[in-house]
Amino acid sequence: MGFFSFVQEIAMDLGTANTIIIQGDKIVVDQPSVVAIDRDTNQMIAVGERAKSMYEKTNDRIKTVRPLRDGVIADFSACEMMMRGLIKMVHTGRHLFSPSLRMVIGVPSGSTEVELRAVRDSAEHADGRDVYLIFEPMAAAVGIGIDVEAPEGNMIVDIGGGSTEIAVISLGGIVCNQSIRVAGDELTADIQEYMSRQHNVRVSERMAERIKIHVGSALAELPDSEAPDDYLIHGPNRITALPMEVTVCYQEIAHCIDKTVAKIESAIMQALENTPPELYADIVKNGIWLTGGGANLRGLDTRLENKIGIPFHIAEEPLLSVAKGAGIALKNIDKFSFLMR
Repeated sequence: MGFFSFVQEIAMDLGTANTIIIQGDKIVVDQPSVVAIDRDTNQMIAVGERAKSMYEKTNDRIKTVRPLRDGVIADFSACEMMMRGLIKMVHTGRHLFSPSLRMVIGVPSGSTEVELRAVRDSAEHADGRDVYLIFEPMAAAVGIGIDVEAPEGNMIVDIGGGSTEIAVISLGGIVCNQSIRVAGDELTADIQEYMSRQHNVRVSERMAERIKIHVGSALAELPDSEAPDDYLIHGPNRITALPMEVTVCYQEIAHCIDKTVAKIESAIMQALENTPPELYADIVKNGIWLTGGGANLRGLDTRLENKIGIPFHIAEEPLLSVAKGAGIALKNIDKFSFLMR
């Protein structure tokens, strides 16, 4: 719908690491889920990219908050501020909201009633009038282009920042799902801990994130065409605080994140164990879809395929699958029965 209609419609993937907002088929906001707050006045100073640039660099007056942890809201008022700030970005340069804001928001499939209520309340406080929730694996499946209402089994593995959602979908519903609080953030923490222990160098969360992007790998042996160059980092020595320069290669990162990747592997195996045989046969035929930022980890699809023996496909734009699916659901609210009101 256009800007001048009575109902503004937006679809939101409220993620631990990034929040994406879609309006009218267009991605209008794609920002880190971070908010900077003035401690004295408790007012928001910045949100998204600007707040992230302050992360781990603030003074006593400013605090930066990631309102979501492990895929759920950890700081209710900060989440509300962040949602308000990000929704405002959609409307920069125009008058603010028309009377009604209709929203579809992706939520983890393992969410409790209390967690779902928290998302709904935050959205309503951020001016949402009609708020619909959709489970992230379902949204991802719709975003990839799977016919979720067909009598056929499809498996989605959505590896986000805070949680990994694994779901088997058939006839417009989730047949079985595994939701584990192990995902991108855990890989980043592994890298921080490894750098400290192995190289005696202190690295920030943001630096560990950059290491993961530049040389992260799920396999210790990658084909030459996929192998990234070594990555050079600078940081203080953990003991002497003198500056250090350390070169990191993908093999050592593969080694340090191995246990966390293994947890994701075993969660997929568990979901497959709980899958009815007819749907299992469909999954073997169709393969398993990887979405979310974690799907971009080098060699992950190959490692999972070798371990589980079922083909793995990476979605075309894995980071956007949930938001795209939420956007499609928004357009077809009356048709999609799996939207929760």
